[in-house]
Amino acid sequence: MTGTRTVLVPRERVVRWFENFSAGHGDVVLSVSSGGLHAAAADGASAVARLPFGEVFDGPADPSAFAAAVTMPMRWGILLVRKGGFAVATVVRGRVADSKVGQRHVQGRTKAGGQSQQRFARRRDNQARQAYEAAAEHAHRVLNGPLDALVCGGDRPAVEAVLSDPRLRGLAMLRVEPWLAVPDPRRAVLDQTVADGGSVTVTVTDPD
Repeated sequence: MTGTRTVLVPRERVVRWFENFSAGHGDVVLSVSSGGLHAAAADGASAVARLPFGEVFDGPADPSAFAAAVTMPMRWGILLVRKGGFAVATVVRGRVADSKVGQRHVQGRTKAGGQSQQRFARRRDNQARQAYEAAAEHAHRVLNGPLDALVCGGDRPAVEAVLSDPRLRGLAMLRVEPWLAVPDPRRAVLDQTVADGGSVTVTVTDPD
């Protein structure tokens, strides 16, 4: 059965990744189209590699050339939000220059019914709203300088709620792929995002 998966590959591992892909799937034909490096294998597997930060690749169909095209903006931001937690950071020259990681309690779901359930839902919604407001406040403070790109992750509705703050409209325009499906934001998750945000995104389609 055909399946599609996405992997993040650091720049220094790109060439080796394509070597391993060829070793596992047979002879590979490489091509460049739509800004990505495409690989079609003998067994029907395929892969599409894309540069980080929304950059377009128009070089030769060669993994070494593709890896050489990976660059990191001088100054970019990170916004990770899930219910009950957030992490924001400004990254300058590959290092975190300013950041904030925070948690807010948001109650889980209840099996109660009737008015009790309605009151619980209102309380939960209010807690989530307060958590998003706190995340927006810190994002406004931490991501306050000119940025070249914004990498986001976590829960999409939560991130949209934070970016709906009028002070963050400019940030919303800077969002780039890939979306990072991170767990509850903690310091270790934020640190990993610095590496993941600058990695190549490879979408692999396995053969039938």
